[in-house]
Amino acid sequence: MTSANTAYNPAPASRKSWLALAVILAGMFMALIDATIVNVALPSMRNSLHATDSTLSWVISGYALTFGLALIPSGRIGDRIGHKWVFITGIGLFTIASAYCGFAVNDFDIIVGRVLQGLAGGIFVPAVGSYIQLLFQGRERGKAFAIMGSVIGISSALGQIAGGLLIQAFGDTEGWRSVFWVNLPIGIATAIFAIRLLPNGDAHADRTNRMDWLGVLLLSAALTMVLIPLIQGQQEGWPLWTWLTMAGGVVVLVMFGLWQVLFAKRGGSALVPPRLFHHGSFTFGTILALVYFAGFTSIFFTLSLLWQAGLGHTALESGLLTLPFAIGTAIFSSQSSKWAAKLGRSVLVIGAALVAVGLGATWLILANVGIADLNNWMLLPALFVAGAGNGCFLAPNVQFIVATVENSEAGAASGVVQTMQRMGTAIGVAVIGSILFGAIHKDQIRSAADAANQFKTGATSAMLTSAILAVVAFGLVYSLPRRIQLHGAPSAPSAE
Repeated sequence: MTSANTAYNPAPASRKSWLALAVILAGMFMALIDATIVNVALPSMRNSLHATDSTLSWVISGYALTFGLALIPSGRIGDRIGHKWVFITGIGLFTIASAYCGFAVNDFDIIVGRVLQGLAGGIFVPAVGSYIQLLFQGRERGKAFAIMGSVIGISSALGQIAGGLLIQAFGDTEGWRSVFWVNLPIGIATAIFAIRLLPNGDAHADRTNRMDWLGVLLLSAALTMVLIPLIQGQQEGWPLWTWLTMAGGVVVLVMFGLWQVLFAKRGGSALVPPRLFHHGSFTFGTILALVYFAGFTSIFFTLSLLWQAGLGHTALESGLLTLPFAIGTAIFSSQSSKWAAKLGRSVLVIGAALVAVGLGATWLILANVGIADLNNWMLLPALFVAGAGNGCFLAPNVQFIVATVENSEAGAASGVVQTMQRMGTAIGVAVIGSILFGAIHKDQIRSAADAANQFKTGATSAMLTSAILAVVAFGLVYSLPRRIQLHGAPSAPSAE
């Protein structure tokens, strides 16, 4: 009887465990807010560094790419050696990379800094879910994951407005640098408290099972070969090398798939276990993750550049423009897990539908309202609807996709889905950036009105693309199971 009671009434978490939760969530907050805070800094960065259009795309896509590529390997390394020093290493690298970004003097510096930031974020973020599993049990674990979900919502709500306030306070020339420097005290404090409060972790994986480093190399090469021409192609007029490089990327991606099969047959722990794709619903679910994140995360890139570089508004005004989306996400994400338990897959259907409707309405407004009449209030309802849908979708989507595979495969499946989300962000911004900048012909700009018209044309086409991707994501939701048993598994962090 005692053992049964112990099983159903786990000992409450200690005060130190809750303090440790605060530390790891501070790190997650820093990584997630950095995915959105830079959007409003892009026009200031463009003017200060004389950055090219492709550089602005790299600032977002480079961060998302390396973030996604680091997630699975760093999670596996943490399982082997314990997550404490993996987390601290990632926090340290992120802090250093933030300082490097803040002192950037040219395009090369800011791209390298953002790539290193993304890599560092991908190193330490997987430890968050692992530590919650380690430190908490029963209902307290569910409460810890709920707090984590709130941090995700709050970071998305604060990112744009925080960036706008910093640039407003310090000016266009130095304000964008403060967007990165603000990470320094947070990163240093997080590292110090992590050393004091985090346990070494549960290093339980088989140390004899070698890591799939060739898989990491092939996947990194394939995605980079696809992204480089997508980002650089429009600026350089789509020369032959861009098409050859993309074709080469597809070939390398096929090689990666073949290697995963061979590595798994040899008994290795493949980066992306091929057995997961024996489940058709999981395959469609990973496509859903990629398409959904490609669609919704790119709208901040589009609207920030339109509002500031095109229409001449301030960074703060740009941050306020997207605030309705962030508020909708924060409010509805706080209830989405409860709704998912009651409604099942319907909560994802409703969420994806609202995002498609909201982005579609935003496109219609951009397409039909003149520049002189376009204002924040006009876009507020559409962006709030899209944000509400995002809130419904964001927290439970990983659990529904992972539920399509066996329980023993859930950990690997979750890592793959979260990686696909980051890849969706990188590819989405690359494609949207090409569409947006493709409509801008600097040699034809003679006045502010010319710039506004060209940016509005590009932003309208870009928003239409985002809306189409949202519609495709809505259709893919129906590939997921109608109902699952929600266990409080970690939701993937957003890379808005």
